[in-house]
Amino acid sequence: MSFGTWLFTRLHGELVGSDEYGNKYFIDKRTKGQKRERRWVIYKGAPEASKVPPEWHGWLHSTAKEPPVQGSARQKWQKPHVPNLTGTDLAYRPPGHTLKGGHRAPASGDYEPWTPN
Repeated sequence: MSFGTWLFTRLHGELVGSDEYGNKYFIDKRTKGQKRERRWVIYKGAPEASKVPPEWHGWLHSTAKEPPVQGSARQKWQKPHVPNLTGTDLAYRPPGHTLKGGHRAPASGDYEPWTPN
């Protein structure tokens, strides 16, 4: 977090809540209750937007008027939140990817590559 963000948060921010990952969510005291409130998040660790869980994402973008309840139970069908893993060692790599050996399964017997005449 930069000094400017820290100072703005100290002067104008009101803590609304935090999520299970340690991110803290704020609202601007000056715009609280107005039609267009100013809302933001201070990330714990590296600033990565995919670290925001869906329920807080809805609140940040004013889709939900009220912030999520702390410790509310998820539905049975909901999967736990996973940040974007692209560019990390845990990213999905399909079979045949160069970083996963580079050998793909042979194509089916009806595959015939195009060759110009």
